[in-house]
Order: sequence, then C-alpha cells, then structure tokens
Amino acid sequence: MVSDNRTLVTEFIILGFPNVREVELVVFATFLLLYSLTFTENVAIILVIGMDYRLHTPMYFFISNLSFLDIGYTTVTVPKMLANIAIQSQTISITGCFTQLYIFFFLGSAECFLLTSMAYDRYLAICNPLHYTTIMNHRACLWLALGSWLGGFLAPALPTAFIFRLPFCGSNIINHFFCDSPPLMELSCQDIFEIEVINFVVGTIVLMSSFILTMISYIFIVATILHIPTAEGRSKVFSTCASHLTIVTIFYGTTIFMYIRTKTIQTFDFNKTVSVFYSVVTPVLNPVIYSLRNNDIKQGMRKLSKSLRFP
Repeated sequence: MVSDNRTLVTEFIILGFPNVREVELVVFATFLLLYSLTFTENVAIILVIGMDYRLHTPMYFFISNLSFLDIGYTTVTVPKMLANIAIQSQTISITGCFTQLYIFFFLGSAECFLLTSMAYDRYLAICNPLHYTTIMNHRACLWLALGSWLGGFLAPALPTAFIFRLPFCGSNIINHFFCDSPPLMELSCQDIFEIEVINFVVGTIVLMSSFILTMISYIFIVATILHIPTAEGRSKVFSTCASHLTIVTIFYGTTIFMYIRTKTIQTFDFNKTVSVFYSVVTPVLNPVIYSLRNNDIKQGMRKLSKSLRFP
C-alpha cells in the first residue's frame, strides 16, 4: 500500500522563500555571500592547521573537524537553494530529498557531539592543566572525533528510515528551503504521531545530552576563570569563553526549538527563519569565533599567504 501511494509522488517542490520574491536578488546575494564566506574561511583553517606543525594540538584538531563539518553542513542545503532561486527550478527527487535530509541530520548531530568534545577539551586545558597532555593525548582525540562522527552517522538513521516509509499521496510542496523533517512529514497521508514521538526521543537524546555536557564543562570553566588572580587574565580567558558560549547558545537554542517537540508547529515561515540561524549563520560564525580571532591561526594564515605568494 505504501509503495502504491508513494508512486503518486515522484518528486517534491521546495517552496523556499515565496514571501520575498520582490527582493529575491538580495536574498540570493546574501546567501551566496554567507556560503562563500563559510567555505573560504573553513578551507583556509583546514589548510593552515594541516600545514603548520605548531597547530597540531588537540584544540586545533577538533577545530579542523568542525571546519569539515561546517563545509558539509552548509553545502548540503545552500547550493541547492541558490540553484532553485537562480534557475527557478524548485523540484527535487524523492531520493535526493531523503539523501539531503539524512546527510543534514548526520552532520548536525555530529556537530553537537563535536561541540561537546571541544568543550571537554577546553575544560581539561583550563581546569586541569597539569594532567591535560596525559588525558587529552593523540589516542583520546581520535576516539572523541571518531565518536562524534559515528554518533552523528547513526543518530538520524532510525527517524529517516521511518519517514522514508511514509506514503506521500497528496501535495508534494515542501514549505521550507531544504528537505527538513517537520514539513516533509506534514505531506504524508498517514498518521505521523508515532514518527513524531521517535523524532522527539532521538532529538532529545542527541541535543539535550550534548547540550547538558557542554554546559557542565563551561560551568566548571567559568568557575575556574573566576579564581584567576589577575583581572587581565580573567578578562582574556572569559572573553574567549563568552564567544564560545554565544555560538553554543545560538546553535542549541534554535535546534532545540525546532526538533524537540512532539507536535509539528504549523508556522513554517517562522520555522524557516529559525532554520537559517543554525544551518547558515552558525557555520559562518564558527570559524571567526573559534579560529580567526586566534593569534596562532593569524600567524599561520600569514605563513600560508607568503608560501602561496612566493613558491
């Protein structure tokens, strides 16, 4: 029965942002700029960290993993959206839609786990510096990174499999700028309560567990910072910590709002605006907050620039 119903829908139409048709060129230019910045910043960071031996430390190892994630995270959604605006072709095949859905949640879940690993790394470096090199050794870094990628890969498998089995026999218009699960499930002609519960449980486990562990790490970090004897030292470390917390708050705040709920909210236009923050804005801010304000990265950038200019 499912198979028969699904044959009625052979492709989906991604609606995008129909309310901004008058300023479509501005929207296109804005997203193109943000994507270009995200791609350029993260590629530069990966190259600098890979080529500068001084940056082969746990912190920069995790940052390079974050850069890979952010490139993939934006590439899976933004180029397709830009193409839809440019050539006015908003269709996507069922296979393409579910592939985009799975990869997006795979990378998003992996980023949650990686942010937790990065917070733990900073906790050890600031709160337990004497044992940092012993605990956060090469093997531990590899296991934390591998666990983040593997956890991200496995987390969306069950929800995506259940959504894929849904029969789609009515409208094929997805009211979003990519194949996201809430608007996609709304198109099914079958009751979706059980799948919404599955999404809620998986989302709660992934988002809340990583968020709580990340915040616990930062609570200990802040407590340690307050015991630094000099005001200058406190100010320097707290400035970096505050920047990290800002990014964590934006990312987790928007994703928790979107995915930890048992009933899909019908205000999809508002949901699309919220989605822009965690899928487009956060990836372009991550390199600035975690890397480009760092003096070691700046020096590495200068060395890379000189080597490219004078081979």
